[in-house]
Amino acid sequence: MAQPRISAYLPPDIDPTKAALAFGRRALPKLNEELQSPKLLTQQRALMALCDLVHDPEKVYEAIALGFLDSLKTLLIHQDQTVRQKTTEVLSIMASHSIGREGLLRSGVISALAGLLDDPVDICRKNTHQTFDMLAKLPAGAGGVLRAGLIPSLVLKLKTELDEIQELILDTLSNCLRVEVSEALAADAVTVLKEKLSHPSTAIRSKAAWVLLEISCHPEGKIAVCQEEVIPVLVSLLEDTQPPVQARSAGALMFALVTPQGRASAVGAEAIPPLLSLVAEETSKARLNAIKTLTLLAELPEGRQTLLGHRDTFVRCLEDPSEAVQRAAEIAITVIDWKP
Repeated sequence: MAQPRISAYLPPDIDPTKAALAFGRRALPKLNEELQSPKLLTQQRALMALCDLVHDPEKVYEAIALGFLDSLKTLLIHQDQTVRQKTTEVLSIMASHSIGREGLLRSGVISALAGLLDDPVDICRKNTHQTFDMLAKLPAGAGGVLRAGLIPSLVLKLKTELDEIQELILDTLSNCLRVEVSEALAADAVTVLKEKLSHPSTAIRSKAAWVLLEISCHPEGKIAVCQEEVIPVLVSLLEDTQPPVQARSAGALMFALVTPQGRASAVGAEAIPPLLSLVAEETSKARLNAIKTLTLLAELPEGRQTLLGHRDTFVRCLEDPSEAVQRAAEIAITVIDWKP
């Protein structure tokens, strides 16, 4: 079902062209004073001007040095939705710059933003999740999200949030779960992600598979993926019409099949035929992952027996332009040819 896009339109009485803005080095100090003004309209206009200025990394650096982040954190709990909207927008823009991300992490913005996960205004929540997404791209940011205890809340929000916010949550989770998965597993993340693999949105299916890939990199994650019977769903996505979904599903399978239970589940789900189809398709983005996954299946007697009849498929890959594909094919052929 189609969902409305989140609107960032402001009330008609907020005119940024009327913001009193000094030029040069006095501009930001003046704005910082206006952010702390008791007058609502003054605060709104100051935030509008600040949104324009922080597109410049030099202004971001100056704003952090002047202590803007303390003022902005205070405004995150403002009763006026326009103030919250523009405050979260400023922070999301600042997070798009490396200097901004470093400043936000030092100032403890992650914990301050956590209170907006249930904000009634869609655009405020979207800006909040955009900031989390940008911060989590840094190891320190991913660690900050984990330390703030946000993983269970983010998993829960996947069940209720708008599609475009779900995409941001999945991006954040993919970076955080690369570091640690215990909280996500305790929050039943694998079950939630399994449901997202059937979502009508290509982006959400693809990103959900990517998060499952990150989960499957951890030993306890591999066990959970097998126990929740995610592997048959990933196998079905190998025949998805969208190449990114195919590639990421094959990647998630590759990591999950490291365990004997995972390989047995994949064989039971008849994973070999669709994987071979991806290997044979020279333009497939999933080709490398498919070869590596089939190599794991070739370690099973029944898998090896089946793949012996398709040895030529891997031989053709030895001429692939990609050296990674060539190496993977060589290993696959070695495993398939092995005799006990």
